[in-house]
Amino acid sequence: MNRLLLLLVCALALAAPAAAADPPTLADLEDELICPTCDTTLEMSSSPIADRMRAFIRERIAAGDSKAEIKSELVSQFGEGVLAAPPKRGFNLLAWLLPFAGLLLAGTVVTLGARRWLASRPDAGTRTGGGLDPALERRLDDELERFDG
Repeated sequence: MNRLLLLLVCALALAAPAAAADPPTLADLEDELICPTCDTTLEMSSSPIADRMRAFIRERIAAGDSKAEIKSELVSQFGEGVLAAPPKRGFNLLAWLLPFAGLLLAGTVVTLGARRWLASRPDAGTRTGGGLDPALERRLDDELERFDG
């Protein structure tokens, strides 16, 4: 029983990478690559270099290359500017982290500003219960008795 379970676990572990290795298509890569001449995605470009890049991608797909291998070959030919999204390493990591840091900073500034504004309002402490002046309270009671009675 234990051997069967171990064999099943091993089969699943080996099958997962094989299932994930689907061959890429041209459409998969066209929106992730930039044409070096017109600075638009490959799917939107009609320049001659974009046509050559598409032909190269088709050849590499037919040869059985993976998406990462095709991208790495294009980066070696044209530089990292050919990638639509910067790689998530080195200096380019800032392009991924700065928007989130900016949102966090803006949220903090707004929260602190709102707290400060609410604390500085003149009626900030009077709505919590403070009670009326005794003379005013007596007058109010008299008016209410006259109204009821």
